[in-house]
Formats: sequence, structure tokens, C-alpha cells
Amino acid sequence: MNKFAQELAQDSIFASLPPTELEELAHLAIPRNYKKKEWIVHRGDIWPHLLWVESGKILGLKESGEGRSLIATTILPQENFWGLAFFQEDMPMPVALVADEDTKIRLWSRQQFLPYLLKNGKMSWEFARQMVPRMQQASEIVESLAFHPVPGRLANLLLDRYSGSGDIPVARDLTLDQMASHIGSTREMVCRALYKFADDGAIKINRTEFLISNEALLGEIAHRD
Repeated sequence: MNKFAQELAQDSIFASLPPTELEELAHLAIPRNYKKKEWIVHRGDIWPHLLWVESGKILGLKESGEGRSLIATTILPQENFWGLAFFQEDMPMPVALVADEDTKIRLWSRQQFLPYLLKNGKMSWEFARQMVPRMQQASEIVESLAFHPVPGRLANLLLDRYSGSGDIPVARDLTLDQMASHIGSTREMVCRALYKFADDGAIKINRTEFLISNEALLGEIAHRD
């Protein structure tokens, strides 16, 4: 098998396929390269495709009319993503897809991929099973936006990203705009919350470094309603 077919064989969706069908799918997949911040597909597009990330990272973004954005999902190497029109014709994309860094993908159309799903029961089962964490993630995002204020959502993000670094400051790898996109807020509200966290002694922050100085306090903020 060629290199890409071998990579597909490591994915639970494709693992049950015989080598000949893996080779066929590898041959059918269209390679695409995207530069950082380049749009792959826009929200509202009819996009009946399945993609598989070879390298890089893709963000699924929802944007409001006021320019606010929310990162609804992140797609990493050896992960896949599909448009709603892949299953239901004429269903528009609920999110836009944009490359968060230089990214390489493989792309199948619905017409190319569907025959393999229909004749391989185990493949179809694994495909459906991989939808479950996406549904769970979507439910958690809705719950967070509905029931948790901005400071709590931001505290959760900081704990997920920086907890465990001890007393050593770490490089700030997220801008204020990126933090806002992760939690569905604005740059201004994130900035105010960070200053409040620092004033309360939960964090130490400057232009280049970040430190959780009181993880228990930040955890308490994260769980406030």
C-alpha cells in the first residue's frame, strides 16, 4: 500500500477495509494545501465533502454579524470532518473552516465516499461512533454559553491550557482575540476578566508570559454560575 493508504489503515473508520479498497480511497482523495488563516469553506456553503487532515490544524468558526467569533471545533492531524451536505443534500455548513496554521488535507466528495460506507457495515458504525464526541462537544459549548458567565468560561480555558505548569511562567500562545473566540466573547471582556483575575491573585500575566498563581481560586471562578 502507498503511504497515505497505510495512514488511513490506522484510523478506526478505515481499519476494517481490505487493502484494495484502502488503495482506492487513497487514490480518490484530492490533496489540498492551505496557508495559515486561509479559508477552506465558508459558513452557509453547500459542501458535500469529507476531509482528512494530514498535517496542520483547522478551526471550525461561527461568526456573528457584529464580528464576534466562536471556535466551535478544532480538527487536528489524522482527524476528519464532514459537511452536513455529505449526509443531507442542500444542508448548509453550520461553521466556516479556516486553517489555523499551514495545513494539508485530503478531500473526498459524497459521490466518491458514500459507496464505501454503504457496503461496509463496520466502517459505517465507526463513522457514526466518531460523531458522538462531536455531539458531546457541541452540547458542552451550548451549556457553557447558556449557563456560565464570561469569567467562568475564561477561567476554564486557562485551566485547560495552562494548568500543571507549576511556578514557571509559560509563553502566552493565545492573543486576546483568540481567547475571545474560544469562549464566545469579545476582546474587551476578556481583557477586563484577565485584569480582574490578576488583581485577585489568581494569575500573573504580562505581554509575553502567563502563570496560574492560585489554581484553586481560578477553579472556583470557573465553577461560579
